Amino acid sequence: MKNTPKKRKSRLVETEDGRLLIKSPMAYVYLLLPMAFLCLFVLFPTVMAGRMAFFQKYNFMKSLGTGFGTNAFEYVLHDKVFWQAAKNTGILMAVALPATVALSLMFALLINAIKRLKGMFQALFFLPYVTSSIAIGAAFQWLFHSEYGYFNWFIGLFGAAPQKWLTDSSCVIWALCIFCIWNGLAYKIVLFLAGLQKIDKEVYKAAKIDGTSPWRTTVKITLPLLAPTTWMVSMMSMIYTAKTYNEVYSLFTSYGGGGSAGPGNNAITLVYYIYYQFYERQKVNYAAAAAIIFLAVILLLTTIQRLVAKKFVQYV
Repeated sequence: MKNTPKKRKSRLVETEDGRLLIKSPMAYVYLLLPMAFLCLFVLFPTVMAGRMAFFQKYNFMKSLGTGFGTNAFEYVLHDKVFWQAAKNTGILMAVALPATVALSLMFALLINAIKRLKGMFQALFFLPYVTSSIAIGAAFQWLFHSEYGYFNWFIGLFGAAPQKWLTDSSCVIWALCIFCIWNGLAYKIVLFLAGLQKIDKEVYKAAKIDGTSPWRTTVKITLPLLAPTTWMVSMMSMIYTAKTYNEVYSLFTSYGGGGSAGPGNNAITLVYYIYYQFYERQKVNYAAAAAIIFLAVILLLTTIQRLVAKKFVQYV
């Protein structure tokens, strides 16, 4: 009796862009554990938050709610503190987000151009990422000190008056922007460096043979080929900036005590507003409603960014 070969369950398929992929039922088995974690730690809490948001009153310790309606959403949308948090988050996304992406790209290009000690500079720039935000916040509290801080010393070189960065309601959001810009550089620099390493060196050799200047090489070759990485970093930075919380807590709450985000909550962000309603005011349904609104805004912004990326970003 001849042994008949077993039929393979996996097969090789070609995609529309010419890539070859292996399709196998085992892929679903490999996805079981990640899907279980996703359902347990993402989907289930999201559903529970949506459930709590529609209760008029909710006891978190007993997990019991009374009443049903949209009162929590109405309260949040008419709360001045919520709109202050939305305004501050918008300022961070308009100022800190583009600044940190641009600076991290610039530093990545400079580090990538270094011939010697490149690894040392990569480690030095990545060090803040593995440092606690609370520890960094304590350092920035001294940097922003109204009398002894280096920021006031620096602006004094240009004849500007000293500022009360952490206690003046008109300055706190700009202090938070500076802190967020610096705190977000390390990881983005590493991502840009990884993207730069993927660019084929033969492209640069051809440009050098053609006599292309370094500036033109960067603008016409490096930046276009780095577009997928730039898009990924921008999307991650947008979500990270919108979720700003640690920076507020370490810079203001640990500085002034209590639960306020700076004087008069003038440095409050959307995520800190959720914390404020949940932990400080014990209004779980308000916090859940604010979280659902925040999730909807993030999904909308992410969708818009993906649509823009499909039009302008080309993968090579």
